[in-house]
Amino acid sequence: MELNRTIKRQVNKATITTIMNLVKYTSDKNLILLTHVLERVVKEDNKLVMKSIREQIKSGHPFKDYIKRILKDTNRQYRDQIVFNLILKNFIENQRKRIKARENGSYVPYTVLISPTMRCNLRCKGCYAGEYTTKDDLPIEEVDRIIDEGKKSGVAFFTILGGEPFILGEMLDIYKKHNDTFFQTYTNGTLINENVVEKLKKVGNVIPMISLEGYEPETDSRRGKGTYKKIMKGMDLLRKNGIPFGNSIMVTKHNYKLAMSDKFIDMLIKKGSYVVWYFLYMPVGRKPDPKLMPTPKQRAYMRKRRDYIRNNKPIFIIDFWNDAEYVGGCIAGKEYFHINNRGDIEPCIFTHFAVDNIKGKSLKQIMDSRLFKQYRKDQPFNDNLLLPCAIIDNPDVLRKYVKKFKMKPTHPGAEKIVTDVMLMKKLDKYSKKVRKVYEPIWKIHEEVKGDTIEED
Repeated sequence: MELNRTIKRQVNKATITTIMNLVKYTSDKNLILLTHVLERVVKEDNKLVMKSIREQIKSGHPFKDYIKRILKDTNRQYRDQIVFNLILKNFIENQRKRIKARENGSYVPYTVLISPTMRCNLRCKGCYAGEYTTKDDLPIEEVDRIIDEGKKSGVAFFTILGGEPFILGEMLDIYKKHNDTFFQTYTNGTLINENVVEKLKKVGNVIPMISLEGYEPETDSRRGKGTYKKIMKGMDLLRKNGIPFGNSIMVTKHNYKLAMSDKFIDMLIKKGSYVVWYFLYMPVGRKPDPKLMPTPKQRAYMRKRRDYIRNNKPIFIIDFWNDAEYVGGCIAGKEYFHINNRGDIEPCIFTHFAVDNIKGKSLKQIMDSRLFKQYRKDQPFNDNLLLPCAIIDNPDVLRKYVKKFKMKPTHPGAEKIVTDVMLMKKLDKYSKKVRKVYEPIWKIHEEVKGDTIEED
């Protein structure tokens, strides 16, 4: 059976390689040909995806130009890694392992989030990770073990955060060693220089996700004077060397509109960005301030802008909260979890509480823990999938888990979100307001096109 799979895999790879050599000319005809080939390779439940992409190409949807950007502007090493390792092997072939785990009563996440260090060369205002200790790094041998276990169990890709991941030069060796899997690395972008770019080109399996708040005034006011120019220089280096990258935007009540404006998105596309992640500001970490959170109406505005951007711009965006409707609500403890620099296992990067530690435990043991089983049993936490979060949308959920499982805060001050009476009242008030805005939207369960949403 395994021999047949290996032969089939090699035949598929040879076929796709031939098509890829044609597709570099990026004509619509060649793109459509590629979708037909991939449709033959993928599992039944992914065939509809290939057909949908083919129809988008035929109709002239911006996604066609997005695919052309990837095929035309990325270097060969990255292009092959994305197609063969990320898509075919890790997303499609490894799905068999993930399904088998579920059938056996366990669970394999799509991605494992690892913060090997919390050291950073910046000190950004409101950083979610700003209160972790910087004295301890996760031993590189432990990182290596985690990735090795994850690959064998069927994890699709790994997400590296911090702190600033590029502070740890050893991580570049890890990327090289594990060249049969894929990484996205969340970075402030200031350490991306010629030396780093050359090493990334050689491995071809790391996509940097560079943090921004907006243009120079917005970014530098949070990250320090001169940061924006360093980020732009790093983005230019990546683009010129054909290294795909994306951006991560922390959305507050002040920058939500700018961050999703045509002008800003067009700038990112011109700079070479392929992906934009939008994360709401969360009142955790360094000097948490609920007043910075986007209002419920601003969140709803972002949802409408998300759909506009997807239908009009050749870039892939993820609105982490509003896109919960496509993944069944909160996916913490199910499709991902976070390992911090001390090895503590957190359900997500914003939930700074833990029961277990990765040291001395396998990924399977972590996924089979009582806490994560309870998470999966209770998800979604709200019938309205646009209200996914256990911290700001359904704050009683996190409080219940902390108490029931005796979860320990993973840094000083983390406990305030479940013990500070004033902060708890503010989150309760926020959750009621967001429910009021999103209930009518969810009730019709479709875009409220044409409706006007007032902006606070």
